Amino acid sequence: MKTLNPAVARVLKRLHYPLDVILTCVRWYVSYALSLRNLEEVMAERGISVDHSTVHHWALKLLPVLEKAVRRHKRPVGKSWRVGETYIKIKGQYLYRAVDKAGNTIDFLFRAHRDKTAARRCFEKSIAQNGEPEAVTIDKSGASMAALEAISAERETPIKIRQTKYLNNIIDQDHRAIKRCTHPMLGFKNFRCARILLGGIEVAHMIAKGQMKDNGIRQTFAEQFYSLAA
Repeated sequence: MKTLNPAVARVLKRLHYPLDVILTCVRWYVSYALSLRNLEEVMAERGISVDHSTVHHWALKLLPVLEKAVRRHKRPVGKSWRVGETYIKIKGQYLYRAVDKAGNTIDFLFRAHRDKTAARRCFEKSIAQNGEPEAVTIDKSGASMAALEAISAERETPIKIRQTKYLNNIIDQDHRAIKRCTHPMLGFKNFRCARILLGGIEVAHMIAKGQMKDNGIRQTFAEQFYSLAA
């Protein structure tokens, strides 16, 4: 990798390991159902001594930078959205997520509460990043309905709102890919840690679904992930 993202370069100044080792560990951690101790053992088998706590430190430092980078390189999403939330094991907090009808990730937001304020913030963030949808399908959540109705009422062209469990199967299935990676993490230490790691898992999931612009160059999943550091 000839040049580095300046933000990544600043982070690496204090991380005294080769870049390829750091990025490989972080990628594996947010892409697969591996614990930090699993990663420590895997790297040891490859002749690289790295403590599991060090990998955790790398992830917390690098993932916010990579998340910002993937947003700049993400393909446009569709105008028909599916929005829902899933429980995350850290004092009853929730990850709000939105995908389009093709299953592409639109956006996500980790919040401490499951209420109208949290739902509205998720919708506003998604719209700010991806433009306005034509239709949004949600579950039977009254908070989500109230938030979406308030947002729709403020717009010249109302957003079509649907509460259909069948149509929301797409996002329910997509939640599973996120939960598969969070399960070995055995809960999160605090809200900040959870927010950063969940963002990294979402980044890896978006790349795996082929959501990054390729500019005519075919790259593997790993190559696309590493390119975010450039």
